[in-house]
Amino acid sequence: MTLYEGDLRLPAGARIAILASRWNARITDALVAGARRCLADHGVPEDAVDVVRMPGAWELPVAARQLALAGNHRALVVLGCVVRGDTRHYEHVADLCAEGLMRVALDTGVPVLNGVLAVERFEDAEARAGGSHGNKGEEVALAALEMINLLERLP
Repeated sequence: MTLYEGDLRLPAGARIAILASRWNARITDALVAGARRCLADHGVPEDAVDVVRMPGAWELPVAARQLALAGNHRALVVLGCVVRGDTRHYEHVADLCAEGLMRVALDTGVPVLNGVLAVERFEDAEARAGGSHGNKGEEVALAALEMINLLERLP
């Protein structure tokens, strides 16, 4: 049996992009900080990371697609926060953002790690942005490193 798995080191010369919405900035800023801290803790130089900010989660797939097609980044860490409101807008934004991000990954072969929180209440987002449930930005940054390495090792 052959086992393939990635490690948590960025190959020399590789770059990662962090894409983040500004909507719910208190949450998304904490997610970005967590992702950047995680990458730094794993030896990723600051100049190997690009941070791209945009208005909201709806815009994330378009920016992810452009960066993936440009071919300068080995993985995209995508962060945002959609909180349920009184209308169905939540479902449209959260579901279609996730679908769009997966489409970018499948169409381009570039790992797109979805760290867009889709939560019922703002308190749920706080718990996942450095609170009692950890920091989703850190989690997806680790997954990005592992996927970069895994894809290099797969036949």
